[in-house]
Amino acid sequence: MATGFLRPTQRVVDCQALYHNVAEEIKLLPQGTELFAVVKANGYGHGAVKVAEIAKKAGATGFCVSILDEALELREAGFTEPILVLGVVEPCYLTVAVEHNIAVTAASLSWLQYASQLLQEDRIGQLTIHLKIDTGMGRLGLRTAEEISEVVRFLSDHSEFELEGVFTHFAKADSKDTDYFKKQNNRFAQALALLPNDIRYVHTANSATALWHEQNNCNLIRFGAAMYGLNPSGRELAAPFDLKQAMTLETEVVHIKQLPANESISYGATYTTTQEEWIATLPIGYADGLTRDFQGFTVLVGDKLVPIVGRVCMDQCMVRLNGPVPLGEKVIIFGNQDDQANDFQVGAEYIGTINYEIPCMLSERVPLVYVNEQLTAEE
Repeated sequence: MATGFLRPTQRVVDCQALYHNVAEEIKLLPQGTELFAVVKANGYGHGAVKVAEIAKKAGATGFCVSILDEALELREAGFTEPILVLGVVEPCYLTVAVEHNIAVTAASLSWLQYASQLLQEDRIGQLTIHLKIDTGMGRLGLRTAEEISEVVRFLSDHSEFELEGVFTHFAKADSKDTDYFKKQNNRFAQALALLPNDIRYVHTANSATALWHEQNNCNLIRFGAAMYGLNPSGRELAAPFDLKQAMTLETEVVHIKQLPANESISYGATYTTTQEEWIATLPIGYADGLTRDFQGFTVLVGDKLVPIVGRVCMDQCMVRLNGPVPLGEKVIIFGNQDDQANDFQVGAEYIGTINYEIPCMLSERVPLVYVNEQLTAEE
């Protein structure tokens, strides 16, 4: 896909905000606890390599990704730190993981048996693994004591694996109701009792867990959404420090017209003017990640919030202005300006999703621009 450098729509990423969010979290960590920056999905749309670079400067000691290709991108960019692939890697690709010193998730005995067969055939050395325990997410991992014990016995007989880590994932760590969190935490403690006690990394904490819960017997956190300044609970829980949203999605007015009453706008004629109205066209649409659900959503034109009128088109959308503005007037789709907040949380509430889905949806067609690259530690 071509990136639209020759139009005014862009994702502006504040590097200092990213640095701030990581550094502030590290201040809260117990001594000996490490932070791995989660840079999957192209750094939640912020650019994985750049985010990893900033997170490392702020104190991150490793990285988490979702697929093996994302890990290779970091290795090719020169990162030598530990990298964990959180998703399942097909055993036929494990040679690549071993060659590039990438840790992968082991979520079942059957996967380990298949992987063992291929590793022994290829004779390429040890594969670094983190065992995944399913304590109640219902997605990946070992569930029962029998499964875990069987895996422990299997690994003791198979030197082609290096058991570097064990982890789980909490489903409701971002909620005021902690009952389910406690249930999962207890299950993980029971699982740990069945495992060797010399495992290097024990980790349960995603951003929500890291922000609001103690991580007993753990020495690593996986810092994702909060690194980008996005509160994983939405508005339910206040973060222990000021999370700074790192990305602003912005564009400019490229066309403006005054329409009389009873004129319709965009596909399906779902909006009709009720009086003389100033309508501006913006060069951003659903192919850029601004989905049709955002019809009616308000964006910042100058210092005024104005609504998107009519259906969002593939490449453009229209807004109703309070009065004429010059061509080239800046428009903030998601972000803050002065005292006006129009951030991803506002957008998420409008379409009924979570704040970090929106930057992940933004298309590669929208270029990434980095600002405030001179990083400074805050007192």
